[in-house]
Amino acid sequence: MRTCRGVVWSVAAIVGALLAVSHPVDGRAAKPELKGKFEILKDETSTHRPGKVKLIEFADFYCPHCHHFDGEGVPVLEKEFGSALDVVMVGFPVIPGKLPTPFDMYEQAKMMGKGNEMKKVLFRTIHRDKVTGVLDRTLRESLIKEVGLDPKAFEEGMASGKPAKAFEDGRKWGERIKVQQTPTVLIDGNIKVESIDPENIKVIIRSILDADAKK
Repeated sequence: MRTCRGVVWSVAAIVGALLAVSHPVDGRAAKPELKGKFEILKDETSTHRPGKVKLIEFADFYCPHCHHFDGEGVPVLEKEFGSALDVVMVGFPVIPGKLPTPFDMYEQAKMMGKGNEMKKVLFRTIHRDKVTGVLDRTLRESLIKEVGLDPKAFEEGMASGKPAKAFEDGRKWGERIKVQQTPTVLIDGNIKVESIDPENIKVIIRSILDADAKK
C-alpha cells in the first residue's frame, strides 16, 4: 500500500544523513564517488549532464508531507545549488478518494510554462485554504488567472486530454520505479532517494557535482 509519509526535520535526521557519508549503502559499489543515503536503480538510465543535477519529486498534491517538502525542503536545495539544480514534480497520487483535477491542472500549466507557479498555488489551495473537494470551473478560473494564464486557453488544453495523458505517464513512471510513499525523490534518472531530509539530498547532490568538477 502506498502512503504519504512525514519528513523528518530534526538533528537526529541530519546527523544520520552525515553519518551515511562514511558508511556504504545500496548502490555505493556502482557509484563509489557518491555519498549519502540512496539506491541506484540498475534498470533505469542516468540522465546526468555534467554540472547539472535533475531532481524529480514524486508527490501527491493532497499529501501534507509533500506540501511540507515542496514548501520548505525544495527552496533549501534551490538556494544551495542555484542553477546547477533543476527540480520538477511528477504527480503520484497516494491519498485515496481524490479526483485527479489538480494533477491535470499542474500538467496543463507546465505545458504553458507556469508549472512551478501552479504547483505552489495548488498546494496552498489544498493545504492552507483547505479546499480538498472538487475544484470547480469558477475556482479553477481564479487560480489560472493568479498564475498569469488565460482561462479559455487553459480549459481548452485541459479538454484536449493531453494533461491527463501526461499525468498518467508520470504515474506509470512512479510505479515502474516502485515508488511506495510520497514524497520520493529521483535524481538524474536512476538515483532513488527515500531518505528525503534536505541534508541527505544535499550530500548526494554535492557529491555528484564534486565528481563532475574532478573530471
